[in-house]
Order: sequence, then C-alpha cells, then structure tokens
Amino acid sequence: MLAVVEQDEFGTRVRFERTLKHSVENVWSYLTDNEKLTRWFSELKVEDLRLGGTISFDMQDGTFEVFEITDYKELSVLEYTWGEDRVRFELHPERGGCRLVLTERITSITDHTPKDIAGWDVCLDVIEALLDERTMESRKDAWAVKYELYKKEFEKLGGH
Repeated sequence: MLAVVEQDEFGTRVRFERTLKHSVENVWSYLTDNEKLTRWFSELKVEDLRLGGTISFDMQDGTFEVFEITDYKELSVLEYTWGEDRVRFELHPERGGCRLVLTERITSITDHTPKDIAGWDVCLDVIEALLDERTMESRKDAWAVKYELYKKEFEKLGGH
C-alpha cells in the first residue's frame, strides 16, 4: 500500500502508516538508537536526542548535513528538519504492538521527490523486516517498483 499524498496551501504532505506487531519501545529504538538506525538508514546518525537536538546525514562525500529535532516526545514523537522539509515519526501503542506513522511535509516537488518517497517506503519495510527478524530480498528491487508507483502519484498531482 502506498503512502497518502496530499497537497494544500502549505505544500505537499506524504503520510505512511504501518501497523507493527512490536512494542513502542522496540520500534522507537530503531528510530533513535544509532546501532539499530544504521541497519535501515546507514547515512543517518542521532547526535543529540532531545528537542532542539540534532541528527546528521552523511552526504557520502566527506560532508554532513545537520537536521534539527523540532518536536520530541520520548517513545512517541520524533520530528526533524530535512533540508527545507520536515520528517515526523509518531508511535501509537495498540493492542499487540503499535502503529508507526511517518509524515513528510514537502515544500516543493522536484524530479527527485518520488525517489525520496520510494526510499522512505522501503526504509519502513526494512524496519518491519528487522523487527520481525526477516531479511528483505532486495531493497533496490523493492525501491524500483515503488519509485514507478510514486512517480505516477506525483504526476497526477501535476508534479514531476
């Protein structure tokens, strides 16, 4: 199932939702513990986990982009800047596990947007696989399929 993509006067909002058979604490650890974070997004590193703290993104060229944590509630909300955009993870306890919601607020759509959104979708699949102690066959193949689907979604919006 694809993320919900909506536009309003403030920009574009992409919302992913996953129901996981794992505790909030376990899922939270994959978002905030660098040892687990690197298993699904190797370029990200939590530097200072608090409101106003930072997360760095390794640009793979010797430089780092630093993102500010703009909303933080332990075991519940982690939101940070992503360039001009915002990425927000929310965890909601549910019977037998929790619901993970990832929302990205996008200021402007570019040709790269569907690639990034397909990437987030695959990242969530990887988190779920890691929690379930499964391995994904090919992240690249999964991404390629999702990219084509998201490209069509953004074309419908009049994007690229």
